[in-house]
Amino acid sequence: MKLVKQTLLTFATTLLLLAACSSTPGDHTSSIYKIFKPAETSKPLDTKALLAYNPKTGDKEIDAVMQTLHKTRGFNGNVLVAKHGKIIYENAIGWADYLHRDSLKIGSRFELASVTKTMTSTAILMLMERGKLNLDQDVRDFFPDFPYEGVTIRLLLTHRSGMMNYVYFVDDIYRKEHRDQRKGLTNAQAMAMIAQYKPARFNKPNVRFLYNNSNFMVLGSIIEKITGMPYAQFMKENIFKPAGMVHTDVYSKAVYDKIPVDVVGHDRGQWRYSVAQNFLDGPVGDKGIYSTVGDLYLYDRAMRAAKLIKQSTMDSAYTPHNPWVHGHFSYGYGWRIFEAPGQKVIYHTGWWHGFRHIYLRDIKDDITIVLLTNLSNGSLLKLDDLFKVTGMPLVRKSAYKGNGDTSDD
Repeated sequence: MKLVKQTLLTFATTLLLLAACSSTPGDHTSSIYKIFKPAETSKPLDTKALLAYNPKTGDKEIDAVMQTLHKTRGFNGNVLVAKHGKIIYENAIGWADYLHRDSLKIGSRFELASVTKTMTSTAILMLMERGKLNLDQDVRDFFPDFPYEGVTIRLLLTHRSGMMNYVYFVDDIYRKEHRDQRKGLTNAQAMAMIAQYKPARFNKPNVRFLYNNSNFMVLGSIIEKITGMPYAQFMKENIFKPAGMVHTDVYSKAVYDKIPVDVVGHDRGQWRYSVAQNFLDGPVGDKGIYSTVGDLYLYDRAMRAAKLIKQSTMDSAYTPHNPWVHGHFSYGYGWRIFEAPGQKVIYHTGWWHGFRHIYLRDIKDDITIVLLTNLSNGSLLKLDDLFKVTGMPLVRKSAYKGNGDTSDD
């Protein structure tokens, strides 16, 4: 009887493994990766404890800096500062929608603009870990009619593909051909337009760092092609939910006639320029994620705890893959990098349709700063006082001089 039980157990285990190995690329519920996923990574974050904050005990020095920034530089947005796993200051300052005089709340959701790129890169590296892709694969492996040779996933992640910026290319086509600008463009449609019109690229692949949205729009398209899922669904199930980011979603104008959030972007530093989303708010991957300061803090904690990708994979993302600028600044896989002796800050900026942000993670000293704004002005260029009171180095290129490449991105 014991032998029979052992035989049945072996047979059942074999069937389970065969089912896992035969799963399709989009079948994540039965993938072999999930079966052998380390147990400790499945333990959820204590989001309630992490997000706990009492305004009465908030850091008064930080508050003084932020109130001055609001009064003298027009800062309008939400801020969160955390040190060593504890929020020491958070606040919502100003208007969510000036026209209707709606005030911001700490749970207000902002279009993250290029801060989205940090999550797209995490998703790509997650798929690499799961054996669904490798970083040296050519885009043509996924999109055979892609018009540029030699563009790999690694070059997209590091902005070294040499591609043109699809935002300007598509905008030009829409205007010349008088297309409907109210309906959002999908990633698949953007890729088809690139294949059809074959716009000239800026330079050959891997010649130089050239930051532009095309790289991460293509990465978002690759995520959809590999998984067979909309980018929004894959991100929700594999990034947002595991990190406890319950107030984060992907919203595309190709899906929604009206993006279901209350925060309106205001451009040119003036309230009268409120921005209405259009066809360019359709493609995702380079942008399109909407979130809160609290959820971005949870994303930081999930990454630090290696709950999304392995530590070794994160280290590769945080490694400079481009020449240093001013001796301190570079770009990894979807992350900007600041390094100085004994200091390392991983960060990203965002600027799109009246939204302007900076998201900073001091890796050495465990400091997180999240600044999300919806009045696009120069207030985020005046953060030296905030960096000083929090103990973070000055993450501002013009504050340094170096012997390397001195061109700003």
